[in-house]
Amino acid sequence: MIEKTISEIEAKISATDSVDSQHKAELLNLLGRLKSEVGKLAQTHGEQADSIANFVKLSAHEATRTTPNPQLRELSNQGLVSSVEGFEQSHPKLVQVVNSISHTLANLGI
Repeated sequence: MIEKTISEIEAKISATDSVDSQHKAELLNLLGRLKSEVGKLAQTHGEQADSIANFVKLSAHEATRTTPNPQLRELSNQGLVSSVEGFEQSHPKLVQVVNSISHTLANLGI
């Protein structure tokens, strides 16, 4: 399920016209890293891994909308960051990737 969700996010980002090619490439690279890290987490914390993947999906949706809603974008971004709280010690690379995705989506200027 997690790989499917991330693949859907990749397809959405690839297809959107509201994100420039540089940000698309950066996000797609980060999603590739996320797929690996969240896959490792899923082996021991399946529900948390699903939550992370779903918050990434929601955040990407809000960041790539043609008519942005800054309030929804901020809420989805907060959920994304919160979804990895507590994993700083056990999965630091996962936290780093999620934070990078969060910052990239926030910096789209939408």
